[in-house]
Amino acid sequence: MVSKMTSAGPVAAMSERECWAHLASSTLGRLATSVDLQPDVFPVNFVVQNHSIVIRTSEGAKLAGAATNHRVAFEADDHDVAGGWSVVVKGDARILSSIEEVATAERAQVLSWIATPKGRFIRITPTEIAGRTFRFGG
Repeated sequence: MVSKMTSAGPVAAMSERECWAHLASSTLGRLATSVDLQPDVFPVNFVVQNHSIVIRTSEGAKLAGAATNHRVAFEADDHDVAGGWSVVVKGDARILSSIEEVATAERAQVLSWIATPKGRFIRITPTEIAGRTFRFGG
């Protein structure tokens, strides 16, 4: 879903509220973290829950990255023929471990694109959120 732009230019900054609305309309994003001292980006399924990003994952590099380097970036975007949007969240990633935290995350219903077991959750609490909309064409 691309919002109507009121700006005269092809690029417009979004308010925080607009950023959250766009994120809530999407389910696929990218988690950027550092793994073994190397930057890496992972496609992830996610949901917005209580002004945070919830990612469901399995054991592996994403989880290891979040465990060893809690400062992460997250990006989601979308487009149609007329324009697009992009939101970047910078924040702190935490692996959820308590029964209450996991139960809350499960209620968010993060659905995976592939049928592999994913029993772990990462929650990103933002320290910064910024987004832009783009109008395509001349």
